[in-house]
Amino acid sequence: MGTAVSLDLADPLAPSTLDDLADGVFAWLRLVDARFSTYRDDSEVCRLDRGALSTADASDDLRAVLGRCAELWGETDGYFDAYATGRLDPSGYVKGWAVQVASDRLLAAGAANHCLNAGGDVRVRGHASSGRPWRIGVRHPWHATKVAWVLAGTDLAVATSGVYERGHHVVDPRTGRAARGLRSVTVVGRDLGVADAYATAAVAMGRAGADWLAGRAGHECAVVADDATCLRSAGLPVVVDGAGGAGADPAREGPDGAATSFRGSTDDLYRTRL
Repeated sequence: MGTAVSLDLADPLAPSTLDDLADGVFAWLRLVDARFSTYRDDSEVCRLDRGALSTADASDDLRAVLGRCAELWGETDGYFDAYATGRLDPSGYVKGWAVQVASDRLLAAGAANHCLNAGGDVRVRGHASSGRPWRIGVRHPWHATKVAWVLAGTDLAVATSGVYERGHHVVDPRTGRAARGLRSVTVVGRDLGVADAYATAAVAMGRAGADWLAGRAGHECAVVADDATCLRSAGLPVVVDGAGGAGADPAREGPDGAATSFRGSTDDLYRTRL
């Protein structure tokens, strides 16, 4: 999948069972990479894009993903667009979807306590081996060794789309140019594929993406703009707020290293600065 993947299985199962479960997860993710990679000429996505494969001959998984991407295009007013770059690229949904499928399979197999992280897209269920809810750090968009927020929960799908590693790579499908305005968008829900797509769509919208996310029922969000303004929904399951606000970590910095403080709220989102 072109990204680092980690898996923590916290159930007290036999070592051989845990090994089999982990092997199944990584085999599935390798299959997804072979099928959906935009960097492999022999992937289904690349063959479909250049006309070497018909939709009728595509796998059930690819047809299902294309159908869901079409639905998400409608849900996001066209801002989630698998063809935004001019070629087929469903990556903004596929990574989250693949992790969600793997997590669902683990749950069905009796591994009710696990954390699966694929490049910052995280699905957690149950509790860590300590017996406490899982904690998920959301990377600080300017300081790679710091976190902007730490979230906690027992059933969370957390997807983050940002520009701090690949630059402004998300395309605004209405202009055909790289979207500007938001540096990092984190969406929390129950389905990681949807959360991943919503985060991508919000980045594509620019600053308007924060308002759009605030209206997504069943989802919470945390947004960092290019100017270091931070917005987060009141229901975000945050336990450490590196951007300020209630329960904040006092050591918080923006891109210039300056300390910031809580500034109140606007509409349904808390506004702070990094």
